[in-house]
Amino acid sequence: MTAPVDYAVLEEGRHCNYYTHDRALQFELRRRCESEELDWGASRLREFGEMIGYTVADNADVADDNPPTLRAHDKHGELTNEIEYHPAHIENERLVYEAGVIADVFEAPPDRETPVSFPYHFGQFYLMEYASSVGLGCPAAMTGGAALVLDSFDDGALQEFYEGLTAREYEELMTGAMFLTEKQGGSDVGANEVTAEPQEDGTYELYGEKWFCSNLDSEAALVLARRPDAPDGTDGLSLFLVSTHDRDGEPTDYRFRRLKDKLGTQTVPTGEVVFEGSEAYLVGEPENGFKQMSEMLNAERLYNAVSACGGMGRSVLESKVHAANREAFGKRLDEHPLLRRDLLEMVVDHEAALAFTFEAVEAFHRRERTDAEMAHRLVRILIPVAKYRTARLAVDTASYAMEIKGGDGYVEEFVHPRLLRNAQVLPIWEGPSNVMALDVLRAMAREAAHEPLLALIDERLDAVTHSVLDELVTVVRSEREQLETAITSVGSADIESAQHQAKELTEYIFDVMTAAILLEQAHWQLTEDDDARKALVARQFIASYLRTDRGITSDRQPSDEGFDAVVRYARFDPERFGE
Repeated sequence: MTAPVDYAVLEEGRHCNYYTHDRALQFELRRRCESEELDWGASRLREFGEMIGYTVADNADVADDNPPTLRAHDKHGELTNEIEYHPAHIENERLVYEAGVIADVFEAPPDRETPVSFPYHFGQFYLMEYASSVGLGCPAAMTGGAALVLDSFDDGALQEFYEGLTAREYEELMTGAMFLTEKQGGSDVGANEVTAEPQEDGTYELYGEKWFCSNLDSEAALVLARRPDAPDGTDGLSLFLVSTHDRDGEPTDYRFRRLKDKLGTQTVPTGEVVFEGSEAYLVGEPENGFKQMSEMLNAERLYNAVSACGGMGRSVLESKVHAANREAFGKRLDEHPLLRRDLLEMVVDHEAALAFTFEAVEAFHRRERTDAEMAHRLVRILIPVAKYRTARLAVDTASYAMEIKGGDGYVEEFVHPRLLRNAQVLPIWEGPSNVMALDVLRAMAREAAHEPLLALIDERLDAVTHSVLDELVTVVRSEREQLETAITSVGSADIESAQHQAKELTEYIFDVMTAAILLEQAHWQLTEDDDARKALVARQFIASYLRTDRGITSDRQPSDEGFDAVVRYARFDPERFGE
């Protein structure tokens, strides 16, 4: 695992194995999965990475050029609500779902006694995102999220839907969705107006409109609606499941008004839904819908962050390949100092996003599998921070990868326009940056989520005892103390002042937490592999985000060995780290 990757052998960032090329992911899974699980799963991840890099990535191009279309009525004028997909997209769906991208985390794979861990599950999901086919990632994320909600809150009455959401066979699969947004409310969910009328058989009929519904033809869509006499605001919302067909197999009474003409995410059918007495099934407790839906929102935000990391991985790969093959002014691009710096910083941003996001994934795993109270509180603060920062990093990375590619990067025959368009939705879906920052404040105020966060930073730093990292640990410990002071200051401020500073605090949390994670990972790699590569990554991240001196410095550019270590994953001699 120490030989440098030769990106010049590739013509572009496809027709390769995304798992074997992504050593940053391999490192994360080594740190966060049990060795038994990786012994079992490594070959499967290689097979999955091969499938995504060849078949799925090629199909994704075709599907993006032939997006889904709405066939609202048949030739007799009867309502059909049919979404038609290109066969390339259907093949991609079959491949990823039957490879267990959702099923394996809920039900044990055929040759395993227990379901896979969430780090393994999200690692597989991350690889899928390299294809930049949001028509796969978005519905899969909502399928997993809906299954988590039913697993947590359903009393068994909706077991058939849970089994459909977690099905391994494509013919048995039901994909999930979350119909949340209404025209008058947007992020203000408490303003939702869709109503639910109870029926004698225990079902409900829904009336009203949902304005922005992705995976429009989901067979198991979760919908917030208000029952008669329920209070206003989020306290009065109940959660319902709506399917395209009722239990008798008849089409449900709702209408797809139109598909949205979006900037990106072309392979996701997103549209407007009008409920006209649609049959729906209550999920969990009445008037507890927003809390229950919040569980799905948290899951979706984590999937969003993992998607951002996967998109960054593809963007960085495209840039590495281009820079290794393109010559300018008598040298390869990756031999020019300024572009070498660009590539190094892109790699560090990607690994920082990956490290923080998989820290959130690990907390999510502990919460789901052990119900640990500290994990509950950590999830509440780590996920919005991860979603906030990775979304912006993904947009910036996709944009700069296009710039590195040059004029060709702006041409639709290349993948870069799609990477950028698809990345741009990440800061918007499941709550924009402002909402994420406010969620961080709420997690601190209501659950003191900053307490386990600060304890986790201390835990990561306390694990770092390798002498070559001492100086960096001192820097991050100092920043950790300043972060605690900032948290106390914001927490004691009036509401308007706290909200005004919410974004800065969210960014600061990411920076300090990520620095601590990277240093702990660097210590582990030094100890286990006698390799200082991750130490270089940690040092670069700390220099970029925690040392704020401006202006021209005397720091020299990284050595060839340092560049090869960070960008090409070569081993770096620990004895040279301090040079």
